[in-house]
Amino acid sequence: MKTLDQSSIPKPDVMPVDRESWKQELHLSNFINAYYQYRDVRALPDISKILIIGPGQGLDTVIFRWKNYDVTTLDIDQLFNPDFIGSVNDLSLFGNTSFDVVIASHVLEHLAEPYLDDCIAELARVARYSLIYLPVAGRHGQLRFRFDFKGFEFSWVWDLFNFFHRPNGLTASYCQGQHFWEIGRRGFRVGDLVRRFEQQFKILKHYRNLDWLPSYNFVLESKYNGKK
Repeated sequence: MKTLDQSSIPKPDVMPVDRESWKQELHLSNFINAYYQYRDVRALPDISKILIIGPGQGLDTVIFRWKNYDVTTLDIDQLFNPDFIGSVNDLSLFGNTSFDVVIASHVLEHLAEPYLDDCIAELARVARYSLIYLPVAGRHGQLRFRFDFKGFEFSWVWDLFNFFHRPNGLTASYCQGQHFWEIGRRGFRVGDLVRRFEQQFKILKHYRNLDWLPSYNFVLESKYNGKK
């Protein structure tokens, strides 16, 4: 197996966008994503302490604190005023199982692929549960029927992208140079991510967010046993 030159791996860094402007923006997707985070946390037992990695504009933090959760935030970018500065691939600031749940929503794809397994291991180490939400590649369409009768719903979703292209994991080629990889592309399909997560987690559920199609969500229970 070819050994990767460590100097060729881009180091975790802040988003390559106008972050001051981005910080001021709030879209419908922010509220939808925050709702799903709250819903998934509420479904887990005995949750009190939450670590939010990549709090962004801060909507999720406000909601969870409003609902009386003990929330800690971490971000690589001090512009977003996190409680701690750091990257998801190295959470050594925190002890083992310091939190009940850690939330990393649309964060992991901002790091080069060689960091992915370290990120997964660190998330499993610091909390009993993890919510990992990831972007779905391409453009998306949806045919959806909803009926009031017993809450019946039918939804058909399709994605348009070059599924033959395999990311090299070292070049941020997607989302205006922000993402190194995305769900759906070769090597990063749902099954590929499930197999990687299963090394550190029990998969409680994973699902497409039908109210925000660019998001695929994983709810995970840590297998961490005290050994690094």
